[in-house]
Amino acid sequence: MLEVIISALLPIIITLMIGFFAGWRGEFTANQASTLNKMVLRYALPMTLFSGILSLPKTQILSSGSAAIILLLAMAGGYLVTLGIGYFACQRPVNESALLALSVSAPAVPFVGITVLGHLFGTASTILVSICSLMMNLVQVPVTIFLLSAYSPKKNTDKIATDSSFFSHIRHAFTEPIVIAPILALICVSLSIPFPETLKSSLMLLGKATGGVALFSSGIILFSRKVILSKTVASLVLSKNIIIPTAVWVLASINKTPPLIIEQTTITMAIPSAAITTMLAIRYQLMEQDMASTLFFSTILSIISMGGFILLTAI
Repeated sequence: MLEVIISALLPIIITLMIGFFAGWRGEFTANQASTLNKMVLRYALPMTLFSGILSLPKTQILSSGSAAIILLLAMAGGYLVTLGIGYFACQRPVNESALLALSVSAPAVPFVGITVLGHLFGTASTILVSICSLMMNLVQVPVTIFLLSAYSPKKNTDKIATDSSFFSHIRHAFTEPIVIAPILALICVSLSIPFPETLKSSLMLLGKATGGVALFSSGIILFSRKVILSKTVASLVLSKNIIIPTAVWVLASINKTPPLIIEQTTITMAIPSAAITTMLAIRYQLMEQDMASTLFFSTILSIISMGGFILLTAI
């Protein structure tokens, strides 16, 4: 089991360190890391998801319904609960509460998930990544942007598109390759539309770069942000890395969910906080240091927390 944990997490540590080292040497800046992230999200990851889903048997996709429901409930529930706690219990403004909710409930599946889940679950990881990516892009991010736009001061929203309604962001999400690719692939599989193996393997040439490039750019971003360890940051990291995946494990176990589904969903939700939260914080000039610090500590400490959940779910 120790060998499995090391094999799954060591690539994360090494690649993050290389990115961090590149940032320390001044060879890459945060802006250049954002460009690398854009390449991953618009090209490499969509190709990975598309070709990966096409390679799955229809029966395997149909049998993933339980995992999809658990992940959707975990991400939606985590978002709503954190939003409520931030607004009602902590007396924070709605826009700040929305950022807190996104940082806790949105795992960095497009970045860390490709490496960890791919190693642990093979081709089945494609479905897990697709589910989380769709939930983030179609629900969590549009809701967060809507709340940020609606409740941020006017000076922070002058540079934001004038059409900031929730449904405008939903429409925009459907133009993103990371949303279109898995949907098209699921349609092709469900209709048994043949797809040449040579074309699938061609798409994977760039797709194989997804995990490495994403983690490398994350290392650059981690170096470029000045981090602090406050009560807010500690609470967010504890919630994201420990409380959310533990809740998934407990509730799934109580409902007598198959062990493989428990393992897949728990480890997926144990993946650290997504970088999109920091990007939105910078865009709206809101809680920038808190969100960057949460990204830093959540990512670094996830090496320990994910290892613990891999061990826990294997017992």
